[in-house]
Parts: sequence; C-alpha cells; structure tokens
Amino acid sequence: MTRPPYTTPPPDAAARRRAPPVLSYSVEQLPSFDGTFYREARAELSKVAKLTVPPRDAKAFEVPAGHFFRIVCVEGPQVGDLNLWNAHDLTERFYSGKTRALHATHISTGNRLWSTFPSLRPMATITHDTLDWYGWDEDGAGVHDVIGTRCDPYTNLLLKGTEYHYCCHSNLTRALATERNLALAEAEVHVHDVMNVFMCTGYTRDTHQYFMKASPVRPGDFIEFFAEIDLLVALSACPGGDCGASHSDDSAQCHPLKVEVYRPRESALAGWHSPPPNRYSRSHGTR
Repeated sequence: MTRPPYTTPPPDAAARRRAPPVLSYSVEQLPSFDGTFYREARAELSKVAKLTVPPRDAKAFEVPAGHFFRIVCVEGPQVGDLNLWNAHDLTERFYSGKTRALHATHISTGNRLWSTFPSLRPMATITHDTLDWYGWDEDGAGVHDVIGTRCDPYTNLLLKGTEYHYCCHSNLTRALATERNLALAEAEVHVHDVMNVFMCTGYTRDTHQYFMKASPVRPGDFIEFFAEIDLLVALSACPGGDCGASHSDDSAQCHPLKVEVYRPRESALAGWHSPPPNRYSRSHGTR
C-alpha cells in the first residue's frame, strides 16, 4: 500500500501536482534510425559464430563492428542479462541509465544501447525483435527493460541471509574474467547494470516498486542487434528462468540461451562507419 506522508500537504499541493509533464530530453537531434539501411544489411547474412549460454551461467564473446548478433530462446522461457563493452577498452561500457533517458524504460527495434561517458555513443542498435508485439500490458509491464540492475549476491545476502553464487552479477563476472584472463576482483569492477533481455517488468501503480512477471518469450523468439563498434558482449542466463515467480535461486526452471553472430555482405555496409566518441571538450568550465 502507499506509504502515508509524514508532513502536512501545503495549501497549494493540488496545484503543484498538476504541473504538466515535460520530456527530459528533446531527442530530435539524435541520429535517426535508418530502417532501410538495417533492413538491407540484414537481408543477406552469413552466420560466422554461435554459442550456447548454459542455465544459471554466462558466456562472453566478441562481435566485430558491422556484424549482427542475435539472442535466441531455444528450449523454454528464459531471461538474459546483457553487458556490453568496447572490445578495446573495458572502461567504455553500456550505460543503461542514459539509454533509458534517451529512449524508454523498455527498448526494442530502432533503439540504441549507449555507452558511458566520456564516449557517449551508440554501441549497438536493435534491428529486430520478435516480441515487439507485446507493448504495454494492463499492469504497465513491458519487455526488454533497462530499469533493473541485475540480480546479485550482495543484495541476495542482504535480503535472504544466505550466499548464492549464480546470480547474474556473479555469472557475468566469471564470464568476463575467463574471456579476458582477469582475476575475479579485477573483472567484477567492469560488470555493470544490464539490459534485461526478454524480461517482463514494470513499476506497481500504488507504491512504484519494481516488479517482474513471467516472460512472454517462447522458443524461436529472438532479439537482434547491430554492432556499431567492436564489442565484447557477456550474456547471463538468469537463475530466475522466466522470472515469473522466483529469482536468484535453484528453484526456478531455467533454460539455455543461444547466441548467433552474423556478417552481412560487404556491399551492404558501403558508406557506413562506426560512430565516433562524443566530441565534448571535457574542459568542464575551466577554460
């Protein structure tokens, strides 16, 4: 239930609440989604790599700029937690908060995954999503959120009093450490807030608490990305399975996820180039 206020509302409380909403960012200046370019680029693809992410585990892999990669549901409803890094610089990584501010709480075809400061540029573009039909349901939930942080062993210990080692945070840490031959502590600092692939989430209308419900994903569904820069990608098959009941434990039914990497025909990328890092001077008012 809604928490009662501790203070007495001021006389003009109703008028203050009636202030009109204003979008935080005018995004008309963002690079537009060139649907024709991406449709033509994905019209003739050659599969160059594939891998399987086991349940309650993660895998890391590289995707060269100008390639597509898909995350595919193969055996049953399964949520995946996605991290992205610049393959040549782990300090440039996916920025879920800015992606949310520039696009929406849940993202789909035509939206981009943006990188952290100071680069702030598109890392990947969503080019196809078989769950785009879902939209918003009667609970206010949508699919593919950038509002959840990732399940982690620290919060799990805080709330349950026990250690669980297969939360997505730990899975991603192990995967990055293995892929880049890093110590766990060194890898962990690079693991970041995720895109929750296939996850169905929202905020309750009364208390505005983050909630999850069973994912609508089914075998054969996939989401496809175009790598705008050379990417290192890590994907965790969440221990919550479809996240419809339990989370971060061994009770949920979990399934693997498949990853496929595709190369378009060379001519399809004629004239395309990776977006440059943000050109802000970084003077921060000192000049």
